[in-house]
Amino acid sequence: MTSRLHSFERIDNFRDYGDYDTAAGRRIRPGRLLRSAHHARATDADLARLNALDVRTIVDLRRPGERRDQPSRRYEGFAGQVVEGGIDDGMEAPHITFLKTQDLTPESGRRFMTRTYRALPFDAAHLDVFARYVRALGEAEGAVLIHCAAGKDRTGVLAALTHHLLGVAHDDLVADYLLTNTAVDLAGRAPAIAKQLHAMSGRVASEDAVVAFLGVEPVYLEAAFDAIRTDFGSIDAYLEEALGVDRALRDRIAARLSA
Repeated sequence: MTSRLHSFERIDNFRDYGDYDTAAGRRIRPGRLLRSAHHARATDADLARLNALDVRTIVDLRRPGERRDQPSRRYEGFAGQVVEGGIDDGMEAPHITFLKTQDLTPESGRRFMTRTYRALPFDAAHLDVFARYVRALGEAEGAVLIHCAAGKDRTGVLAALTHHLLGVAHDDLVADYLLTNTAVDLAGRAPAIAKQLHAMSGRVASEDAVVAFLGVEPVYLEAAFDAIRTDFGSIDAYLEEALGVDRALRDRIAARLSA
């Protein structure tokens, strides 16, 4: 298993998305950019490890309702910055609505994920928290950790945008995104998750469908990037116009994170 992956007792999909070469001939420092699934089930040992990793900024991409249902645990004495999405439309997460109302097949799961990724970069809540995240990158000390519920979609898009901002090669960017499929034992967990889905919705989902829905595929990320290029002309224009990443902020982020 790649050394980028960190094993925790009850925090899933935890990994370092730094330590890549950049187009400027520099390298992102390891241990400064971290990503994971949510921390609601974190054990005391997990929290101690977060402390040891010098996590000083946590960016929680979940909706307010998700945070209420699964509140994060923090290690004792944590005094770092927490960046959270603040727009509460009172709606449940779209993937939950889908699972409750639609039959899950490999094809329907992929269609849903592709639609989700096309819309994700433009959601008002995401734009707000993404913008505050990039500002934090230029200011925060210690490690910055981003997470959503599973740490694969919202987190995956934000990590990929960060890589683009820093000049990471596209192939490396995609390879890092796909590490979710290694970090999470999808095939091993599929039978139990299929049972949970049946209990929740009364619908039967094949294990192949569960893997397609819970994993990540290059076409999902490319759907987000294609939508950004259609609306803004380029990813750099999106970073500047939608998230406020001007040259000064870009330089501060590079100086803080690159060796």
